[in-house]
Amino acid sequence: MKQHTINKSFTLTGKGLHTGLVITARFWPAPVNTGIRLCRTDISGRPTFEALADYVTSTSRGTVVENGKWKVSTIEHAMSALYALGITNCVIELNAPEMPILDGSSKLFVEQILTGGVEDQDAEAKTWVVTEPISFDNGKGSKLQIVPADKFEVEVHVDYPSPILNKQTAVLDDLSLFPTDIAQARTFCFLREVEWLLHLGLIKGGDMQNALVIYDKKISQWSMNRLSNKLGQPPIDADALGYLSPLIYENEPARHKLLDLIGDMALTGVRIQGRLIAYCPGHGFNTSCAKQLRQQYITL
Repeated sequence: MKQHTINKSFTLTGKGLHTGLVITARFWPAPVNTGIRLCRTDISGRPTFEALADYVTSTSRGTVVENGKWKVSTIEHAMSALYALGITNCVIELNAPEMPILDGSSKLFVEQILTGGVEDQDAEAKTWVVTEPISFDNGKGSKLQIVPADKFEVEVHVDYPSPILNKQTAVLDDLSLFPTDIAQARTFCFLREVEWLLHLGLIKGGDMQNALVIYDKKISQWSMNRLSNKLGQPPIDADALGYLSPLIYENEPARHKLLDLIGDMALTGVRIQGRLIAYCPGHGFNTSCAKQLRQQYITL
């Protein structure tokens, strides 16, 4: 496979999921062998570094890369879109320590890339061909198997102790289907987690437009009204368990977990020829696997 960059620059502006700041992200074409690089334009010297698993320092409700005094969080949705569309070289300028959450999916990143087009480059992409099965297991329910295949394929299984969201599966057998089958799947959380996340100083920019909220454990109407006010949402019926906004895909949570896995595996810095089969994945487990792959298996 050849290396690729975006044909035209583009800009996206939106709230940061955790900071609540209005953030602008500008994506620029880049020469061969640049990789995907993040640039903090709000810091003196405009520090720039490649988005790699080596620099992951936190995975609390998103993937954070950090080098020295600068960091960028919630990069997984943009990384997933770039990887799925074959972009190997791109510089992303950000005026804050976070990628804008937009609608909580990869949809707008994909649309912008496809609108501007993808440029072929005269160099081969770094590709890791899986020749024998590899397994990771964190002993807490998360597992990843990587097996030989003719191309990049992903299969994700999730299992939550919830009457609304329990077992789901999502499969992507060809990256060409990512824009239609995966890109629109939104990040999600359980309503019972929201107050604690707010207490931790997270999801300051979270709302019903950029996340799929799952209400599976009944609370009082008073408590529901209190949470709705904190999120700046209209009143919600505390008797109506379920998803608090319409699903885009029947198995949207599993598809989003697949989207996240692609974004985190992009931090290996290579194209992968193999099938990923994940059970109960999460950013911490995903990026740990990506780090181990870079250290033990990917020798380019």
